[in-house]
Amino acid sequence: MQPPVLDSLARKMLRLLRADGRMSNADLAAAIGLSPSACLRRLRLLESSGAIRGYTAILADPGPQSRTVVIVQITLERQTEDAFNRFEAAVRQCPEVCECYLMTGVSDYLIRVEARDAADYERIHKEQLSRMPGVARIQSAFAIRTVVRGTAPAWVED
Repeated sequence: MQPPVLDSLARKMLRLLRADGRMSNADLAAAIGLSPSACLRRLRLLESSGAIRGYTAILADPGPQSRTVVIVQITLERQTEDAFNRFEAAVRQCPEVCECYLMTGVSDYLIRVEARDAADYERIHKEQLSRMPGVARIQSAFAIRTVVRGTAPAWVED
């Protein structure tokens, strides 16, 4: 989905809500210089246009010993619409997959998986990823640590 064209006030609203999604409408209105009713109208417009798809809780990082992040490149046997659809339906059913992107380049998909440890990832690889329809090759890389996470998309910035 293409992001809607946003004016500077809408971008400011989105930046504030990304920092604090539970901000009250009154506080949001005061921060951007609108009345609460005008702010709420603009907020509802952002939601209905798809600029805001939903609200979520950002969980605290449990620490480096609590999880293992694995970046996985998947290459399919065929690059057809049917093959993509079948793989994407299967990957949506894998709870350990946190993110999945259709890619250009050498691999077809880039996936971020979170596992308890290397043995848990081995289970995910064997029982989930390698059994997905059309998978020809899986290349995995273990992340050492997170450097950047959760930044605002560029289209929100001024």
